[in-house]
Amino acid sequence: MTTSPVERAADAFVSALAQWRVERGMTKKQLAARMGFDPSYVSHVEGRRHKPTEDFARRAEAVLAAGGAIWQRFQEYDELRHARGAALHRDPPVPVQWMPPGTGLIVEQEIAELTHVAGAYRCRIRRALYNAGVEPVTRYLVKIAVDRYPHDPAGSNQHHRQHPLSFEELDLNAVAGEGDAAEPMLWRLKLDRDAAKEVWLLFANDHGQFPLYPGERTTIEYAYTVGEEKWGQWFQRAVRLPTRNLTVRLDFPVEFEPQVWGVETSLAAEVPVRTPLERHNDAERAVFEWSTDAPLLNARYRLEWRFRGQSAPAGSRQTTSLPATGHQPAATVPMRVPAARGPVTMQVDGRATDEERFPERETTQIGGQAAGRLDGEQRSSTGQHRAERNGHELRASQRMRGLGIVQRGAELLRQRARHFQLPREEAEAQVAAAALRTTLDRLEAVHDFSKGVGLAAPQIGVPVAAAVVRPPDRDAEPIVLLNPRVVDESVETDEQYEGCLSFFDYRGLVARPLRVDVEHARPDGTRVITSFERAMARLVSHEIDHLEGRLYVDRMAVDALLVPVEEYGQTGRPWIY
Repeated sequence: MTTSPVERAADAFVSALAQWRVERGMTKKQLAARMGFDPSYVSHVEGRRHKPTEDFARRAEAVLAAGGAIWQRFQEYDELRHARGAALHRDPPVPVQWMPPGTGLIVEQEIAELTHVAGAYRCRIRRALYNAGVEPVTRYLVKIAVDRYPHDPAGSNQHHRQHPLSFEELDLNAVAGEGDAAEPMLWRLKLDRDAAKEVWLLFANDHGQFPLYPGERTTIEYAYTVGEEKWGQWFQRAVRLPTRNLTVRLDFPVEFEPQVWGVETSLAAEVPVRTPLERHNDAERAVFEWSTDAPLLNARYRLEWRFRGQSAPAGSRQTTSLPATGHQPAATVPMRVPAARGPVTMQVDGRATDEERFPERETTQIGGQAAGRLDGEQRSSTGQHRAERNGHELRASQRMRGLGIVQRGAELLRQRARHFQLPREEAEAQVAAAALRTTLDRLEAVHDFSKGVGLAAPQIGVPVAAAVVRPPDRDAEPIVLLNPRVVDESVETDEQYEGCLSFFDYRGLVARPLRVDVEHARPDGTRVITSFERAMARLVSHEIDHLEGRLYVDRMAVDALLVPVEEYGQTGRPWIY
């Protein structure tokens, strides 16, 4: 039983650490990696096997952005610990502003403004940057993406094929620096698609280079235009770099009678933004503003709106809010930016991704299924008949498409699924789970999945956080997961080949933990934590990746290659442990 003040203070520190870690949706291993510690170190501290140091406390506070709570608990513990004797040696001081190892660019402030003018949206992004790394920064990635109907991938894709973004329409421009010292920035093409553009913004122009050296600061600003027929009614900011402050402004004509609300999406959940939006009218304009300090890395903040005025653009007026899973116009701006063949002035958003390793990954979602038997040997006569056209056997992915599985290339598979608001949306959750089980039954009537199989709602075209996993034991009941998230995982991992119903022409070798603890909801809103091991841990982790818009290829080693299903020799065999 804890009796001494020091032990009680140590318990309070550990409790604060664990509380904020779970609040941020991070496992012990993930937190240790972000802090630059051995994977088991956080587990040892939370288990009271290691004493926390000042360096550990500062790093935990910086990574978890706990508003000083973790640091305060450590100070209370530290004072009591050292009060027991002046002879005890204190930890050496550490810098007040510790940054996670590998930190490069830091966004000290971002101001993102979206203005509706003359039938179009003009977006202007301004970022104050600080190079906290050890290498000069010479380029910066900007991304611009639009999605007119985010909950109708087929309709949205068709719309953007007919109405693609163009560089002429975007009218992109960007500069680095301020006032008389501002320099236009050249850019280099990275991605050019109908609804997405990406470019590297270069810290260079025709007059020379101006890298951002370690310890230096600068401001970059860029702007572009998208017609209202392509944009949709939301504006999203994705936090891709450590950010101190984020401010988002929307500027609409007052006569549109705009109504605006905000949603925050993190690794843990999708919830309303934690602070209210402020509105003020400026002449004939209605300006909405929202800001937050120290947003979580990889979090997304989305402002949505509807226009109630009769003078609002056609198709944008609504008398009631559309359901979250309905055909809701929207546009995403975790920004994908353009490129061309000549120099242009503009600015960039984000950092390089690993998609260059697998060019086909850019719009490919590889979901949560194990590599089951899909070579056709177990197909029913009906399935075999449907799989043949003009005397030629269809590829595995074509067969899956014929069974209603969303295939790679669909933007829906790269988006984070919406969490249910339970128990209010209990009926909707039950419908989604039933649809998943029905689809799994249809798949299993045609194919033999000896490793088990899973299916996530986005794979059947429903953008909600629901998945169903059938264990390798065919007599076991399928497991339904609603709003799932991993809250802990084992340090021990293994590598196995995985496949996906949305990308079943290939297999990939993926390392995953041998055990995961998953918090998930029942339809009545109660939350439970279930521990999964080995094959089930792999299947469940794979499906949760699906719901977070992540692919198994994202977890493959840098030098790993995808294996065509024709060359894969383990079809029809369970994983070996």
